[in-house]
Amino acid sequence: MTESCNTLGDGVRLAIIVARVLPLVISFRRDFRRYVKWGKPVARTGEFHTRRSQQIVRSIARLGPAFVKLAQIFATRADLVPEPYLSALGTLTDRVPTVPWPEIREVIERSWGQNPDHVLANLDPVPLAAGSLGQVHRASYQGRDVVVKVLRPNVEFIVIRDVRIARRIVNWMYKRFPHHHVLGVRVVLDEFGTHVREEMNFVREGEQCMRMRERFADERRLRIPRIESALTRREVLVMEFMHGTRIDALDAQIAAGKVQPQALVETLIEIYARMMLRDGVFHADPHPGNLLVESDGTLVLLDFGMVIEVPVDVRKALFDAIVAAVRRDPEATTDAFYALGLVAPGTPRETMRELVDVLLTIAYSETAMNERARALADRVMRELFEWPVVLPGELVYFARTAALIEGIGGRYDRNFNSIRVASPVVLRLRRELLAVLTGQDAKTAHPVIGWAAMLGALAGGAVGYVRSKTERK
Repeated sequence: MTESCNTLGDGVRLAIIVARVLPLVISFRRDFRRYVKWGKPVARTGEFHTRRSQQIVRSIARLGPAFVKLAQIFATRADLVPEPYLSALGTLTDRVPTVPWPEIREVIERSWGQNPDHVLANLDPVPLAAGSLGQVHRASYQGRDVVVKVLRPNVEFIVIRDVRIARRIVNWMYKRFPHHHVLGVRVVLDEFGTHVREEMNFVREGEQCMRMRERFADERRLRIPRIESALTRREVLVMEFMHGTRIDALDAQIAAGKVQPQALVETLIEIYARMMLRDGVFHADPHPGNLLVESDGTLVLLDFGMVIEVPVDVRKALFDAIVAAVRRDPEATTDAFYALGLVAPGTPRETMRELVDVLLTIAYSETAMNERARALADRVMRELFEWPVVLPGELVYFARTAALIEGIGGRYDRNFNSIRVASPVVLRLRRELLAVLTGQDAKTAHPVIGWAAMLGALAGGAVGYVRSKTERK
């Protein structure tokens, strides 16, 4: 049971949040000053950081759905959150408490205006899954296997209030500590506040799912569930039940030769490249719980609550950055960082130029596992937290996708190299992308052989690589 309650005012809720967060803030401050304002740093061991990361996860779970959802976003932000905290936050996708069945049943009955047993057969009161905003139950409808996704009671009020309070806290911090990472937190929070309202409208989610299903109707390697529109309401979504294994739990299938990990990663890259760059309609909640793999290796994409539109100018700016990276032109790539709004205000150009040099060197190393790349990647891990990179708007979600791809690739192949895997994929797509974004024929353009380099450089892939390398040790 979380400490969130729809009867709490902002003041009381703020006090609860501060009571949970302040001891952790003081603890982190003592990493640098023993007495908060003065003194040498307190010595911290790896075991201490692990314990503190687990304490953070427990505190977030108790604070409720808005903080759990935010933590899931930060779990892919290696530029803002170091290990072991990054991995600890990632466990929150599986640690959301369930809502008692009578409360879920009441939401369904209120939405449909009738007893759900008169509509569905075999409605299972035991949830198939529980997310931060909704809970999923299995059932049958007109002889078809379906799942019923139900919005958590009072969650809209709780999330909107907590986002409002979190903004107040972060704005207060930024006025007193105008560090680029505080700005990065504020960017994530603003973007989350914009899209979470859409995510709590299941009618919109159903429409986005059908839209994506239509766009990928010709893609045999991907399945997207069918929506039962007649039963879908703002708080209840009914869709086709999809079989499959979580994409991060395929060891047995891979060992048996039923799934080829490189082919799977290629499919992921191609699908998300088409969404982000070609279509401009982007599935913005990529995590292993939303990606299943069927027995024949077909990828299943779930949960379309967070689908964002990517403006043409952003897609074009990304493409320009790709071309700069293809040419291995650090000056033009640095210009692209500024054009995309990736640089914290007031950052000297030479600082960003240094970062670009490091990222391009890693990206273009023959293999991500050779000694030179290892040394550079370790440097990124040590220094990126201090580099003034801010991911604005849509690029927050692009970073999540890059981290997902790096994580899945590294999980199943310790020598995973995103360039080697992504380059042939993007070569296949270059005609489509060039036609959509520039109107230029692919035959006259530079080969987009280094697209994966900018996937890493722009969206945190280089750090994602280091993270996956660290996790495999």
